[in-house]
Order: sequence, then structure tokens, then C-alpha cells
Amino acid sequence: MAKQSDNPAEPFKKALAEATRTLADDRDLGVSFSVDPPGSSGDGLRLPQVSRRMTRDEVLLARGTADALALRHRFHDQGTAARYAPSGAMARDLMDAMETARCEAMGAREMPGTASNIDAKIGSEARRKGYGEIRNAADAPLAAAAGYLIRELSTGRKLPAEAANVLDLWRGFIEERCGGTLENLSGTLSDQTDFARLARQLIDDLGYGDQLGDDPDDLDDESDEDSATEEDDEPESTGEEDSAEEDNEASADRSQDDTQDAAEAELQMDDTGDMDEAEEQEMPDGEAPLEPPPPAPHSEADPGYAVFSTAYDEEIAAEDLAEPQELERLRAYLDQQLEPLKGAVSRLANKLQRRLQAQQNRAWEFDLDEGILDAGRLARVVANPTTPLSFKIEKDMEFRDTVVTLLLDNSGSMRGRPISIAAICADVLARTLERCQVKVEILGFTTRAWKGGRSREDWLAAGRPQQPGRLNDLRHIIYKSADAPWRRVRDNLGLMMKEGLLKENIDGEALEWAHRRMLGRREQRKILMVISDGAPVDDSTLSVNPANYLEKHLRDVIAMVEKRKAVELLAIGIGHDVTRYYDRAVTITDVEQLAGAMTEQLASLFDTDPRARARFVGMKRAG
Repeated sequence: MAKQSDNPAEPFKKALAEATRTLADDRDLGVSFSVDPPGSSGDGLRLPQVSRRMTRDEVLLARGTADALALRHRFHDQGTAARYAPSGAMARDLMDAMETARCEAMGAREMPGTASNIDAKIGSEARRKGYGEIRNAADAPLAAAAGYLIRELSTGRKLPAEAANVLDLWRGFIEERCGGTLENLSGTLSDQTDFARLARQLIDDLGYGDQLGDDPDDLDDESDEDSATEEDDEPESTGEEDSAEEDNEASADRSQDDTQDAAEAELQMDDTGDMDEAEEQEMPDGEAPLEPPPPAPHSEADPGYAVFSTAYDEEIAAEDLAEPQELERLRAYLDQQLEPLKGAVSRLANKLQRRLQAQQNRAWEFDLDEGILDAGRLARVVANPTTPLSFKIEKDMEFRDTVVTLLLDNSGSMRGRPISIAAICADVLARTLERCQVKVEILGFTTRAWKGGRSREDWLAAGRPQQPGRLNDLRHIIYKSADAPWRRVRDNLGLMMKEGLLKENIDGEALEWAHRRMLGRREQRKILMVISDGAPVDDSTLSVNPANYLEKHLRDVIAMVEKRKAVELLAIGIGHDVTRYYDRAVTITDVEQLAGAMTEQLASLFDTDPRARARFVGMKRAG
């Protein structure tokens, strides 16, 4: 007799898995529950994890996600989708959102019970992405709005409030551009090919026609015409073999005579003029090169840096790696772990804030010809009446137009107290700088697997080619984007407490990724702080490449960033000497010193007093 599980969620999971297979019309469909983002892969579906508590939100989200994925499995044909897929990224997003809405609308028509479940899923996703707080259409995703409109028109159902907010911001624009095309919507839902044609027309109406690529229907018509032309050109068989042979011989003779005449005429051409014109006719301007250009190097800092596969790399938001309830629980655990330290960190942050605000309020330019009379220099006028009066004006500080990125090492060696303190320091600094109008981005870097992951599996299957380059699957995590308010994402840092998240660290690629993100920002001043406890390490990569492969790449990336000077780079090493990599760096031996090191480094960068900047160099030497 099989032992029964004591997890109260197991019966629900089993029932939901069976219902999902039935809805997808595929009895062999694999259904699993995971903390990874929901989705489909191969012959299986991945649903959100359901905890032992089985809260109402968890159950509704699991049901809605299961129904949505099952309906797409049932009504979506990948071959048709690939045939009509646009070439541009924005057009692809629009097509995918509308196709998802079509599949869900088909389910609502045939199985009305799925509609309310999917409403719950849409509402949960929209709340997680902050759609309800968006006020400008420019900040709202057009693809999501287009999908919502297709669903609303197809089902007649009212959208959840947060999703409706995004649609309302774009509704006027979409209906004005696409009103005529949308009239044909209801007649195309049941046929994916007809709907794909309509979706391509909608994408063109919205102004993204240049991203559609070639029309597959036009290509089919051209292929049919070519086939018909070839059939018309084929000679008819007369059944008289002797006559056909004679005609062929005569034709061959004529062809040979014509060839000889052409050769003689070519020899009579003028060597200096006619031959050049003939060559120009044979090779017109704009002829494509015989060989395609070489692919762009993977690393801008080191063209020789190789990567075996980027197919499994991911750049992912922290909220997509865990459910909101789990993030809330992990955040509470983080706060509990660091309660004794929190006061000291907060005091340091308040000190940093006072220094910044003092600079905001007391930064002046002196000895000017106009402005506010400088009373402090009146003594000079009294002593020498010929001395002109001196004026001053308050000036804007550089940090009013500044963005700071904190790049946190999420490797396994940071597990425990180091990652906890790094998380809480990032938390407090982000809130402190936000009060001073300094935008803060918090990023993390690790790998998706130990020992190489799926990239290594592909390498083994390919016969173990020599020196494959980086041989693991990257995971770059966005805990807080620079424009996101802290109150909306504060729980995200709790993700660092998640068991199994912290794995290998490939610092060079993470630093280059963070640097690229910063270059895309509009702020004039950009500061990037790296917090790490060691040199880059990935066993899979280093086992089949030179021992210094990852370390050399890190040095190359640092050299590139510091040479360009578009981003101010500094680093803190926890128990590891990073001063041999970075020009501006501090090494601390105890994680308890991290809060003070972070605040002092940032304060020295923002300080306008040259002597304060010099103290930073002293810190580095002392480290």
C-alpha cells in the first residue's frame, strides 16, 4: 500500500493536473509544479507552486495558469505560428499577446468555466507588474493592451482593474488605428491561419508594418506561379523519337554556332572601354559580398572571449522567480535575521542622507558679479573700499542627476550572513538615496545550475569540442530597476534568502551587463558599485579552459569600463582583495563592516570637497 503524503496540497495538485490534461486534450501531457516561472517546454507544462497553506490567491493563480497554458496547448499550432511570425521584436510581442488572447477566448466559448480562472491569472500578473499604478501610455506595454482588447472583444468579459487600466491608456489609439480591421475579429478566432493574417494587419495598422517581414501568403503565390511557368516551358512529347533527335542535333549545332559568333564578337571588343562596360554589366554596383560578415564578438571588452551557448541564459526580474507570498515570507525572514544590525545600518544611512542634504542646501558659487550679496566678504570692502562687492548663488548638485547601480554577487560562497548583510545594506541605501532624488538599481548575478547546466549537456552531446569558452547558464537578476519605487519592490531582496538560488559567479559578463544597462540611462552621472566575496569561479568553465579564463575577462571588462569613464566604477570585496582588480576599491575582512564601507564610499563620491575624495584613496590603501 502506497504511503499517503501529509501535504494537504497534494490532492489539489493531482486533481488540477488531471483537469489540465483533459482541457488540453492530451492525456500524455506532463504537468509539474515549480517555483520557476510558469510556462511550457516540450511535452510538459510548468504551473506555479502551491504551498501547504493553499491560500485563495495561490489556488486561483494555479487554476488560471493551468487553464491558460492548457488552452494554448490545445488551440495553438506552432507550425502555423512560425509561418506567420513577424521578424521584429515589437511585432512578435504583439502577435504573441494576441494569439494568447485568441486561445483563451476559444476556451471561454467552448468551456465557460475557464474564463473566470483566467481572469484571476490576468489580474495577478497585472498586479505583480504594477499595471494599476501606470498613468501614461508611454509607460504601459502596447502588446499587453492589444491582447487585452482582443480578449475583451472576443469574450465580452470585463477585465480586472489593473489590466483594464493598461487597456484604457491605449484604447483610443488602438481603436482609431485598427477599428476597421477589428470588425472582422469574430469570424477568425476559430482558425489560427485566418487570425494570424488579421493579426499581421493589426500590427501594420499600429505602425509596425516594417517589422512584419515577408508575407508568407505572397511567397506561396510566387511559388505556385513559378511551378506553373516551369510546366508551360516543358516541350510536349510527340512520340516521334527520330524527329526529336534530329531537332535536338540541329538545335545543338545552332547553339554551338551562336557560341562561336559570340566569342568572336567578344574578342573584337575594345580592351579599354567595352570590356570594362561588360564587366560592369556582369557585376553591378551593390552586389552582395561572397562571404557573410563575421559575427559580432560576445564581449565588447575582449573579442577573444567565447561562450559555448547563450540559449539558456536568462535576465529575469526577481518577482518572476518566486510567488508574491514566498517573497513576502523570505523578506520577513531577512528582516528577522538582521534585526540586531538594522539599527547600525540605519544610523549610517541617516548620516549619508544628512551629508547629501547638507550639500543640497549649502552648495554655493562665490565671487560672482550678481546674485545674493555675500555678507562673509563684506570685511574686504570695509578694509579696502575700492574692492567690488561679492555675490553668490546656490548651485545644483551633481547627484540631482545621478543613478547608482548596486551589483551583488549571488554566488554560493555568499550564502549565510554575507548575503544577508549585502541585501539589507542595499535595501537601506536604496531608500536613503531615493529620498535624495538619486535613482538606484539593484542587480544580482549567478548561474542557473551547478556544474554547467544545459550548456554543458549540449557540449557533451556535441563531442566535447576543445576550449568551448564559458560553459554554464547565466542568471542575471533585476531586484530593483532604477525607475521602480522602492515601496513596490522591497520584498524582492528577500529572494536572496531562497534556498538553492546562489550558485556560481561569472563576474566579467555580469559587470559588462550592468555597464550596458547604465549606458542606456539618461542621467549625466552614473555610479556602479560591485559587491563580491571572491574572484569569478565556475567549475564547468574552468575545467575545460585555461585556469585564468574568467579572471582575465573580468580584468578586461574593468579596464574597458574605467577607460571609457562613462560610468564611475567602485567595488567592495568581502574577505577577498578586490583592489588588485579595481582602481577604486575597499576590502573588508568582516561582513559587519559592509554597511560602513558602502555608505562611506558613496558619500565620498558625492562629496564636492576634494579632501573628502582624497579620503577615499586613503580607505583603499588602508584596505
